[in-house]
Amino acid sequence: MNTSVTNAARLLGAGLRALLVLTVVTGIVYPLVVTGIAQGLFPGNANGSETKADGGRVVGSSLIGQAYNLPLKEGQETPEPDLKWFQGRPQNGLGTNTVNTQYDLILSGATNRSADNAELAQWVKDAKAAVVKDNSVPGHRVAPADVPADAVTSSGSGLDPDISPEYADLQVHRVAEKNGLPAERVQTLVDRHTEPRTLGFIGEPRVNVLELNIALGELAAGH
Repeated sequence: MNTSVTNAARLLGAGLRALLVLTVVTGIVYPLVVTGIAQGLFPGNANGSETKADGGRVVGSSLIGQAYNLPLKEGQETPEPDLKWFQGRPQNGLGTNTVNTQYDLILSGATNRSADNAELAQWVKDAKAAVVKDNSVPGHRVAPADVPADAVTSSGSGLDPDISPEYADLQVHRVAEKNGLPAERVQTLVDRHTEPRTLGFIGEPRVNVLELNIALGELAAGH
């Protein structure tokens, strides 16, 4: 009997010691080491790829898209896009709750609708009509055939920070007109912020909307 109690106590003590050691190693030492390495070698990535503007103020992350909308008017439920800025992809896939009602980045997700879904087809149709209407300015008419797919569909997460160069180019004349800038200067801005395929063959050329709009704001302020 005494032997059984002694063995049980020994095993319990060994288990508690193992729990303590593993807690310290995996719960304290390992996270501190990984965090230290990340902060030392990749501080930008480790801190969420923060994007700064206006004298060093953090205005977002280069990895997460943002909405550029006008403030809601009284009785209005859906905000209107602020057309002086480049617009990102639609955000139909975003989840909503009592907190996330205006693209506050609390939830994300896809629409989970098939290609022949009537509601999805209507979303695309309405989005294309809006893109054509918003980006057709005096002297420059946008044709429906010129609207790229990423202008009318959301990404899998709904938080894609990038748009295609084609969608950015389509918005140039509208952005220039709204900001009182020459279209050529805005186009040059888009060209400078167009990133090629990663390593030359991975993914597609892309334009980060947040970084482009920061540069646009600086250009408009100095104009």
